[in-house]
Amino acid sequence: MPPEAKKRARRKAERPAEILDAAFEEFVKHGYSATRLEDVAALAGVTKGTIYFYFDTKERVFEEMVRHKSMEFLPRLGDYAATLTGSHTDRLRAMVVFAYAHISENRASREILRFLISEGARFPDLVDRHYEEFVEPMMQHFKKVIDAGVAAGEFRDAPATEFVEIVMSPALLISLWSLLFGTRKRFDMDSFTEASTDLLLRGLIR
Repeated sequence: MPPEAKKRARRKAERPAEILDAAFEEFVKHGYSATRLEDVAALAGVTKGTIYFYFDTKERVFEEMVRHKSMEFLPRLGDYAATLTGSHTDRLRAMVVFAYAHISENRASREILRFLISEGARFPDLVDRHYEEFVEPMMQHFKKVIDAGVAAGEFRDAPATEFVEIVMSPALLISLWSLLFGTRKRFDMDSFTEASTDLLLRGLIR
């Protein structure tokens, strides 16, 4: 394939993601109802017709935007978990710190939560898909370490091991806190993470 043709093919492959990134900014700024695809197209540097070439409705743009922005983190968590060595306590602590840091620093993760709360009634299937494709696989990364720690005798086979949601509860608080208070009511993220991790591990370690 000639270089120019390769360049065009690459740009075509990148265009859906560029549209979804632009849609994210417009939905954050205006909310779902007030967002216009004309503005999304202008921000993405494409025509409105180009958007319809990839996504047949505004609803589809919104749904795919949520999926696109959500799934950016999951491969990173999986790759990071695969690099960890040492005790299961050390691995779980490292994964918690990694996940909490992402959630506290990543604007997209907070805004996706806002979208799911504000538009969940309009898009119930999207909420279900978000759980199946993002939340559950993320929790499985943590459950794998916890179950291995139980099998190795490092963690207690306690009721908490059946509810991996407990691991992510502080992360949800971080997101909600940021959505409600923004920069007006900050707390020490490092100390919060350490306190949350200490509480979690004290409930698991034998």
